[in-house]
Amino acid sequence: MRALILPVWAGVLVVPSAAFAQQEQAAEEQPADAEPENNEAPNRLNSSDEAFLSETLDPDAPLAPMPDMEVDWPDFEGLPPLPGPQPLVETEGSVTGEDVAGEIETDQPAEQLATEEEERFREREEAASADSFVDLGEGNLSYGVKFDYLDSTEFVADQRGEFENRFNQLSKLRNLDDDDANIAQISRRASEDRKLLDQLLRNYGYYDSEIYQLIERGGAAGELEVEFGLQLGPVYTLDDINLGSLPATGGDYPMLRDAFGLESGAPINSDEIVAANLRLGESLAENGYAFAVIGEPDLLIDHADNTGDLTVPVVPEDKYQFGRIIAPDETLMSARHYQRIARFAPGDIYQRSRMDDLRRAILATGLVSSLTLTPVKAENGADDDIKTVNVQVDAVAAPLRTIAGELGYGSGEGFRAEVSWEHRNFFPPEGLIRARGVAGTQEQLVSLLFRRNNFKQRDQVLTAQLLVSNTNRDAFEASTILLRAGLERQTNLIFQKKWTWSIGAEILATDERDITADNLGTQRKTFFIGALPATLNYDGSNDLLDPTTGFRLGGQLSPEISLQDGTFTYARAQLDASYYQPVSENIVIAGRARVATIIGADLLQVAPSRRLYAGGGGSVRGFGFQQIGPRDINNDPIGGRSLVEFSLETRVRFGSFGVVPFIDAGNIYSNVFPDKASLRFGAGIGVRYYSSFGPIRVDVGTPINPQPGDSRIGVYISLGQAF
Repeated sequence: MRALILPVWAGVLVVPSAAFAQQEQAAEEQPADAEPENNEAPNRLNSSDEAFLSETLDPDAPLAPMPDMEVDWPDFEGLPPLPGPQPLVETEGSVTGEDVAGEIETDQPAEQLATEEEERFREREEAASADSFVDLGEGNLSYGVKFDYLDSTEFVADQRGEFENRFNQLSKLRNLDDDDANIAQISRRASEDRKLLDQLLRNYGYYDSEIYQLIERGGAAGELEVEFGLQLGPVYTLDDINLGSLPATGGDYPMLRDAFGLESGAPINSDEIVAANLRLGESLAENGYAFAVIGEPDLLIDHADNTGDLTVPVVPEDKYQFGRIIAPDETLMSARHYQRIARFAPGDIYQRSRMDDLRRAILATGLVSSLTLTPVKAENGADDDIKTVNVQVDAVAAPLRTIAGELGYGSGEGFRAEVSWEHRNFFPPEGLIRARGVAGTQEQLVSLLFRRNNFKQRDQVLTAQLLVSNTNRDAFEASTILLRAGLERQTNLIFQKKWTWSIGAEILATDERDITADNLGTQRKTFFIGALPATLNYDGSNDLLDPTTGFRLGGQLSPEISLQDGTFTYARAQLDASYYQPVSENIVIAGRARVATIIGADLLQVAPSRRLYAGGGGSVRGFGFQQIGPRDINNDPIGGRSLVEFSLETRVRFGSFGVVPFIDAGNIYSNVFPDKASLRFGAGIGVRYYSSFGPIRVDVGTPINPQPGDSRIGVYISLGQAF
């Protein structure tokens, strides 16, 4: 029994007079093919009716609205189904691609219910009546939505969660629940969602499902509750699977067929079909089939056997190997340089992933604003088993010159202004020139840098720098001329590398302020130094700027020779380690340790600018920059020959923000190895804003056991985590 609530949807209910009632009764008794009496047109009134209307109705008078029933008149052609169970009936046919909607018939009578759950739905439907909705008016009605899986234990829990999440994203009831709605609009939304549910269930192979819709008063979520009863029926399975011309690949066919994965007898699942197509396309592209084409899958459903035949039109074409790289415009980079960047060589089997890798590597140079890589078939002999494909590179140059400026003030550094100019392709290919100047309270500097990326091979960088500087810090004063050259393998945000290294050479002359032998005063000393610095690092973390798991190890070694009151040699060595351990989805424990030493020379034989220092944002937070360790008669740090540092912090993230309580410890020692001097501790808390390019860090720390003259608060701002 279905409750009729037409008066609620109609909005105005006109009660016919006795004359109208008699006329309607006569019309019903008259045969359908009978001619109208008096040969009058059927859409005209007779004279008695016209007289009645003229006496009782004023045609110009406005209609009086019915009380508490002022709702919009609906479009009857698209009127939503009345509240109550209305099963959907699937017709046999062909389903192409992801379109699994089929044809929906909404006027079919409900079949005989076979389960207690279905019987319960029918009883609740019979209990529903139009009278229960009359007093709702056209105000903004609140409602809730729920599902009842009727005898559907085979629809496992993980499928239900994914299924309902998809429904929530596409549902009219969910997405329009903040809009004003009356009972008719809610019923229309429920009808649309009933069709949506049928489409979603077919994605999981349920082509004989019945969906019951019920709207009732009350409910935990509002004045109404929309409930959908889902009777899934049998799950359909795959029968015949046709992969087009894929068998023509010969010896590669078993491997490609395994990549597709789906077998006869497997449940029909649209997601699995799409995933299988993607796997097959990737496998073809990674095994030489550069021009393979995979069409839209076609699924033919057989309702009699509860099966479906799947056809995927696959045209693999020929198998290819890489040929040459072609660059029609070599203004930015030559074809030879592109080949140096590529991770493939002529003769290698074509792989689309290598093409994608080359595209990212070229974009990472910063010289290109737009880029197109096109596989081009090369000339081959008719009998060649493997054809050759060249790669054409079409690049549009990005702006190559940059002028930058910076002006700032820091409580520990004073005023500082910096200006720089660079040309990123001054010496093609990728030959950068950068000129930089700094004018500040504590530092004045002029430098010229040459840098060539991808030198001789991919990710290898050649650098050369000339620098003239004057530095005036609490730890030391130095006027320096430096010439440096090096070769290194670097990591970056696009290609985070496990292993990085650098080797180089430095020559410098520096005049510096140093303490006297008895530490009762200061004096100026001139040092001539030659060094061969080298580094080796391993990055086993999962992110360059915001690691949450893994570890990092790094080592530095710099043998040096110094001329100052004689000639002597020494070596500077440093080891760094950090570890990241997630304890939950939003909490990470991070730890760091650093040890360093200078072996082979006394403290005063090492130039102050080459000694070890601790304190600051990348060291022991809470203390000022280079402020930890031995001090001179003026309470200024003098550096040391050994260093120990530890850091421990908890990174708690919530959304785009986070908090990081931390504790750091460390100290500087005059001897080659740490002595019994106590550690200096700093503690504090930081905040993080997780931007699209990495976390922005603001840490506030305080020294727990400060030395005389230390500030009580330190603030540190940077991009990326502290370590």
